[in-house]
Amino acid sequence: MKKGLLCLGLASTLFATSCTRNFDDINSNPTAVSGSQYDPNYLLSRAQYSYANTGYSQLLFQSMWVQLLSSTFNYYSNGDKYVASSGQIGYQDRIWNEDYQAASYAYEMDTLAQQKSLPNLSNIGKIMNVLIMQHITDCYGDVPYSEALKGKSGTFTPAYDSQESIYTSMLTELQTAISALDVSGTKPTADLFYSGDIAKWKKFGYSLMLRTAMRLSKVNPTLAQTWAEKAVAGGVFTSTADDAVVICDNSGGFSNATTNALMVQDDYREVKWSKTFIDYMRKMNDPRLEYIAEIAPNGLAANNNTALAGSTDSSIQLGMPNGYDLNGGTTDITTRSDYPGATAAATTDDSPAPLGKYSRPTNSLYRNYSGPEFVLTYAETELLLAEAAARGWSVGGTATSHYAAGVTASMQSLATFSSDASISTATATLFIAANPLDVTSATASIKQINEQLWVTEGTLMNFIEAWNNWRRSGYPVLTPVVYTGNFTGGTIPRRIPYQSTENSTNPSGYASGVSSLSNGDTYTSRIWWDVAQ
Repeated sequence: MKKGLLCLGLASTLFATSCTRNFDDINSNPTAVSGSQYDPNYLLSRAQYSYANTGYSQLLFQSMWVQLLSSTFNYYSNGDKYVASSGQIGYQDRIWNEDYQAASYAYEMDTLAQQKSLPNLSNIGKIMNVLIMQHITDCYGDVPYSEALKGKSGTFTPAYDSQESIYTSMLTELQTAISALDVSGTKPTADLFYSGDIAKWKKFGYSLMLRTAMRLSKVNPTLAQTWAEKAVAGGVFTSTADDAVVICDNSGGFSNATTNALMVQDDYREVKWSKTFIDYMRKMNDPRLEYIAEIAPNGLAANNNTALAGSTDSSIQLGMPNGYDLNGGTTDITTRSDYPGATAAATTDDSPAPLGKYSRPTNSLYRNYSGPEFVLTYAETELLLAEAAARGWSVGGTATSHYAAGVTASMQSLATFSSDASISTATATLFIAANPLDVTSATASIKQINEQLWVTEGTLMNFIEAWNNWRRSGYPVLTPVVYTGNFTGGTIPRRIPYQSTENSTNPSGYASGVSSLSNGDTYTSRIWWDVAQ
């Protein structure tokens, strides 16, 4: 390649002739791989890892918007307090950039698989594309879909599709792709979810269809019911063995981004479980609490000691309120008196490390650079089925039975992080007996089901899905933070503004997307399926 560049700079005819005589040979990369030579299976694992490994993309915003985590750290003020902080634009762009990149792997995999007559891999590519594109449209609203990912064919400013049309397309594309999967056909060879098990991919596709259908429960309940019932008829997840999970591999250079984000020194000292979340779990006497939360060893004094395990005694766990800081004044966390044994004034040992009294994500469970990233779970599927049943839809079983299965699965999925977090079926059964589904009304049932879905997504560190489902269902009912200088008028963000360069690089598409938003390209506009009720 250096010879090729040198040719461009030489004025001598002699050298120009010499260089151009064998131009094609000289400028051909002998190590390049063409599409005909490339194994598209590798694009499957790349798409899966890229999609699942979200890290800061969800930790900075959604984890605190739905009050699962909390922080006084200024870096997290956009999540905890809806106040602009350093790097905000970068994280606003991050899901857009990362997910379109992941979708490009799935799209290219589908294309190459068709060329190589690998129909199962091709259809899995289509399912992966729906999974990833749903992530994008759920965060931003109208986005490029039908013309997306086609830069190789010259489409550099793709049109924005309405979210309504995207959802219609995703559901029909899922149906076609799932139906075309053949359990006797050639299996994928680089599959991080299911090691090529096509029967599990069918379950995954129908479970994704169910989640996609349930997104429409407010905006178009009739359509939601139709597709939810189709999904159940096709066959959704039936156990935690069906969970779609990416197990990261730190030794191979594929570390867990969520762990990486949490383990940054300042973050681990200052990112805590939210008071809203811990209070809910304590009220329910939830057995998960003793596994997912710990108080730093010696409380305040050793708050910065991340290597040592803390106390997981559920009776002392304390969530940190959202909306506080370490800046002095009325919002300073050290003056709070809402913790066991506290007085109105800050205690003397607050000064060296004032956050040590609050619960952090447990070291032994979440501090694993080769740990799991959950994508779609049996627990989530069962809880969505519970809601569908509470709505009177024909999904088999009762809301009560699906609720019990979902909560049990949620508890038992924690063992994927570590066998030390194994919760027995008997323990889960006792919890459900003490906290039975409220069936006095459909509204009461739906509220409780979605509160448990919030707990599920939070304990499994799937914060974007927790935010998506909170916007869809309205549960749990959260009290927004009202902090000076916030950019939402004291309301919880309902979407993420578009990628920051779209206005200049794709102005017509961007203008089309913004035109569908009632409040402009802001955090407070509602996307199509997020209907106010």
